[in-house]
Amino acid sequence: MSEYTLDTTGLLCPLPVIRTQDRARTLAPGDVLVVHCTDPGALNDIPAWCRINGHQVLETVDGDNEVKITLRIGAID
Repeated sequence: MSEYTLDTTGLLCPLPVIRTQDRARTLAPGDVLVVHCTDPGALNDIPAWCRINGHQVLETVDGDNEVKITLRIGAID
């Protein structure tokens, strides 16, 4: 298991989710991906995408002008 970071700051919906999906496809099940966003919609969009695609949200942090979402990659079809 490895941990990776994805910077989607400055991108607006739907790009944070698309970039997260693209990055997740390159990772192995069990890997952890920390996504940094400035789009507040990502706080809902990325966890919804995770539920649909079998990934697990480990933590969400809504800080000053930045959202950080930590997820564990599930099985990729």
